[in-house]
Amino acid sequence: MSFPLLTATAALPALGAVATAAVPATRRTAAKWLALVVSLATLALAVTVLIRFDPDGARYQLTESHAWISDFGVRYELGVDGIAVALLALTAVLMPFIILAGWHDADPLETGNRRWRPTQGFFALILAVEAMVIISFEATDVFLFYIFFEAMLIPMYFLIGGFGDRAHEHGEEAAATQRSYAAVKFLLYNLVGGLIMLAAVIGLYVVAGNFSLQQIAEARASGSLHMATSTERWLFLGFFFAFAVKAPLWPLHTWLPNAMQESTAPVAVLITAVVDKVGTFAMLRFCLQLFPQASKWATPVILVLALISIIYGALLAVGQRDIKRLVAYASISHFGFIVLGIFAMTSQGQSGATLYMVNHGISTAALMLVAGFLISRRGSRLIADYGGVQKVAPVLAGTFLIGGLATLSLPGLAPFVSEFLVLVGTFTRYPVIGAIATLGIVLAALYTLVLYQRTMTGPVKPAVSAMPDLRVRELVVVTPLIVLLIVLGVYPKPVTDIVNPAVKQTMSDVQKKDPKPEVEAAK
Repeated sequence: MSFPLLTATAALPALGAVATAAVPATRRTAAKWLALVVSLATLALAVTVLIRFDPDGARYQLTESHAWISDFGVRYELGVDGIAVALLALTAVLMPFIILAGWHDADPLETGNRRWRPTQGFFALILAVEAMVIISFEATDVFLFYIFFEAMLIPMYFLIGGFGDRAHEHGEEAAATQRSYAAVKFLLYNLVGGLIMLAAVIGLYVVAGNFSLQQIAEARASGSLHMATSTERWLFLGFFFAFAVKAPLWPLHTWLPNAMQESTAPVAVLITAVVDKVGTFAMLRFCLQLFPQASKWATPVILVLALISIIYGALLAVGQRDIKRLVAYASISHFGFIVLGIFAMTSQGQSGATLYMVNHGISTAALMLVAGFLISRRGSRLIADYGGVQKVAPVLAGTFLIGGLATLSLPGLAPFVSEFLVLVGTFTRYPVIGAIATLGIVLAALYTLVLYQRTMTGPVKPAVSAMPDLRVRELVVVTPLIVLLIVLGVYPKPVTDIVNPAVKQTMSDVQKKDPKPEVEAAK
């Protein structure tokens, strides 16, 4: 029996979460180091998965399959394709930086028990989320996926509500109320989506007789499993609704700005760079593969929703006064691009969407974590409270600028390639939608450059005049992310080589071919 590598990759952070939670309250530093070591060990396992994965091999590799709940056809089935491997690697890469960036975020606010927060609980919850996200990327049993798709809401709820941002202009009591509101809103939105998906999962079992993604997809492709058109459409809508909430896609997005605003910067990164990717990933893996005809039927409406997300998110980002809310609305715009690429039904669009998931994770992590370092120094999230920071903290300002330029998809930085592929893939099939979507690029330049101008340039405000520059720990967090943005911006081939074969198989699932160019290339 071969070593269960995929199980180990998900189990290690889960066991690490239990071990970190068990560290005595007096050993806060030990809990932090344990969580960091576990995240690095998980990264090593993820790299092993990446090395052992053959892009030109079988669609799902490193597979594991064991009986679980036999009476209901539920199996413990794992397997990864190129898309899952890329997102698994993204998750594992980001987690050590999230932990390092949040090194002091759960330290006691003051002596006494009234405002005491368990440091080990904070890091245990982060590791628990990592474990659940990883197994969501690995699961090829629909019911197994659903369990962890929903279960990750619980640790996220406590991270948002129990360990929120300390920077609040109206005091700790108002901050606690806002954190509670954001956490409950996050939970309710995603629970409603999950309950609708549960009904669809049950309906899928009634139709197919099992929960195996591979078996159902093969039966559909061979014609041995037939779904009535109306049945397939209702099941598709049940799955897609849950994924659109998680993504988030307009108009199901309103939980995200509150959640990111009230979270610490590392938790905000965990939400938008890691957890939300499960939603867009699942659109590719489950919606398109299980319900190909319904996916094509719903495409026009979904493209319009994605286009609204792009423009709406960018417009609201322009008008934000709060740094974190600005990044949140920018992410809504970026997720619109990802969904646009998925449902453009072209290989360029879907490759670009997958690459966008990876690049958005890195760029958002870089920008938000540097913003978190900035906010922790000043104690305010309001853009108006800053000015002239580049004169007193040039390294902080420089890294903030690079993160911002990546967010607006500057050529030479990683998001540019993915955004370009999404737009090219959209133009070839839906030129009008592609043309309108380019407005999102213009607006991204506006909100990013205005944010930098108002916070980093101009006269030095008295409140930031003594602001220290980035410290060693903070440089260790930011520098690798900046390097990744530059390397993948110049040379994205390692990622595209992994995801392109999986994208071709997804295109085959929906029986779509790329449109032929109107003008043939000269031979």
